[in-house]
Amino acid sequence: MTAAEIGEWAARDATVVLPVAALEQHGPHLPVWTDSLIGHATAVRAAELVAGDAPAIVLPPMWQGISEHHLPFGGTISLDFRAMQAVIACVVRSIQACGFRKLLLSNSHGGNVEPLMVIARELGAETGIPVVTVTIHNAAAAAIAGILETQSGTLHACEAETSLYLALDPEGVRKDRIAGAVSENARSVGGSAFQRFWSFEERAPVTGVRGDPRAARAEKGERILAAMAEALASGLRDPSLWIAPDDVWTPGRAARARQ
Repeated sequence: MTAAEIGEWAARDATVVLPVAALEQHGPHLPVWTDSLIGHATAVRAAELVAGDAPAIVLPPMWQGISEHHLPFGGTISLDFRAMQAVIACVVRSIQACGFRKLLLSNSHGGNVEPLMVIARELGAETGIPVVTVTIHNAAAAAIAGILETQSGTLHACEAETSLYLALDPEGVRKDRIAGAVSENARSVGGSAFQRFWSFEERAPVTGVRGDPRAARAEKGERILAAMAEALASGLRDPSLWIAPDDVWTPGRAARARQ
């Protein structure tokens, strides 16, 4: 679109959708931009679903994420939290300057989940516009669990992500390397109440894969993509998400509340 055409979307009070992804290793069989491809495709499909009742404009994907845990396997570019926060803050300022008043951070990378929750909270309070974050795999978790055969949810370069890539760009998958991609000693670290930094060398040694890509099928990928797009569309349609944030930092606000 041209700048003038983008301005027309702002005049329609469209929600800006920024797919936030990562550039990181995805085992021996998937390209390093897997999260960006999946995230952008989901956002575009969701925008098409809501075109008639909740206009949304999709930005090019933010391909840098917080991915230092993947560095031992190479093929990874990572931001730190401060850099990520600064980049997204600049996006917010820019879209406000263009006349937009709503931003959805549509995330497709596990390492971004908690950072984006903090960033959305901080920027919403600071800028006065609703900044909403969602992780697309989590938003459609129940539907995805019903599609997969070897795992209960999306992991990494797994049955789910490989199925999605087969649906979106089958020639990009190194199919001859799938059989040897399984990490036999992969471990989950998300279930504990105690957390620390875990590299993917610790979590998925040898291959960097969590889950079983051998069960991947393009048909599953199409169904997962449809489920994630519908989940994202439901958020775009939800008016309660797009109310301007309460201006809690207004000087004297707390004093007035006690009167």
